[in-house]
Amino acid sequence: MPLPDDHYLTVIAETYRLLGDPTRLKVVLTCLEGPIAVGDIAKVTGASQSLVSHHLRLLRAARLVRGTRRNKQVFYEAADDHIARMLRDMIEHAMEEHDTGEDDIDLPAATGPAGT
Repeated sequence: MPLPDDHYLTVIAETYRLLGDPTRLKVVLTCLEGPIAVGDIAKVTGASQSLVSHHLRLLRAARLVRGTRRNKQVFYEAADDHIARMLRDMIEHAMEEHDTGEDDIDLPAATGPAGT
């Protein structure tokens, strides 16, 4: 596969940077099953509604989620099947059993304040 242009590489890198925040990742994963309201996302993720709204603004700007207004509420879902597939594949990959070897990298435990 040929390398994409630099512009697309930047978009891809920014997407992974956005998904690198555990709370933001929980927010987008919560949106995979279909339309869900901000308050329900907050309950599932354990984050405040204001923090969820902040993350959703960033995720919408990156075209990872989309919102649909119904009366006074906005319901969010994965922007398209590409996003849902990518995230499901990453979950499957992370949960695969594998033999540890000398080439494996020990990832540091997540640090920092929760919800940032």
